[in-house]
Amino acid sequence: MLDPQARALIDLMVERGVPAVNTLTPAEARRYYLERRFFTQPEPPAVGEVQALQTDTGTPLRLYRPTPAAGQPVLVYFHGGGWTIGDLDTHDVLCRQLCLAAGVAVLSVDYRMGPEHCFPAAVDDCVAATRWLRRNGATLGLDSTRVAVGGDSAGGNLAAVVALALRDAGEAPLAFQLLIYPATDMRAVAPSHRSNGQGYLLTADSVDYYRRHYIADPALWSDWRASPLLASDLRRLPPALVLTAGFDPLRDEGLQYADALSSAGNRVQYVCFERQVHGFITMSKVIDEAHTAVALCGAVLREALEPR
Repeated sequence: MLDPQARALIDLMVERGVPAVNTLTPAEARRYYLERRFFTQPEPPAVGEVQALQTDTGTPLRLYRPTPAAGQPVLVYFHGGGWTIGDLDTHDVLCRQLCLAAGVAVLSVDYRMGPEHCFPAAVDDCVAATRWLRRNGATLGLDSTRVAVGGDSAGGNLAAVVALALRDAGEAPLAFQLLIYPATDMRAVAPSHRSNGQGYLLTADSVDYYRRHYIADPALWSDWRASPLLASDLRRLPPALVLTAGFDPLRDEGLQYADALSSAGNRVQYVCFERQVHGFITMSKVIDEAHTAVALCGAVLREALEPR
């Protein structure tokens, strides 16, 4: 059964004639996404401090601290939006919620997106931002030895890829990866792409729209930086929480990635919110289970990043 609150949201969007993302230009889609957040997201909760920063190459960052105290671990967060839409503001509330729920600092990354900047620009920005945090964390009063990566949807994809990239570079292991309904296989071949491909906010048409703007060449879909599920070696990766939604086209590839991580010997927790739709965790103004999902993510993050 689809959650009644999710059903009510979908019905309202149909009633009001909200255009499908795949019928819009990227500029229009970004504007709609930014404007619609006021309907589904609550007022931003107050945190201890918010600071605007940028990497050496100019990627905008936003740092949230639960309190002004020094020595806090950090979640580097990559927003969702199909590598095409979304920004620091569309995920401001969620980053604040995670900051408070986990009691950790959150560094939100405004990576480059398609179609203006196609694959692998987003990957390069997210890897660079994580390395920037590790280099500069101590100067900011943060504990750069306790760093997690995380994200939702496209951001979950990028978080998984960052974890792989840093491992392959022989760098110090990350403490954790928080993967919220991640895209893990750009080929979109998992069964849920068919069973959940229409009627549940993220559709097969919108998946194709996002993919075309990010990676137009199908020959690149199997690159592990686009499809971490297809990486040849998934060993020695950080512990992970993989969270999926039951009525999401990405549900099965999220589960497949969790299983693949576990099979490779990693510590993995997997939770599916069976009655939910893609994108629900940012919709806590209208979907109660979003609060539950944030609380779960916060509790797992807090435990993963506490001093050993």
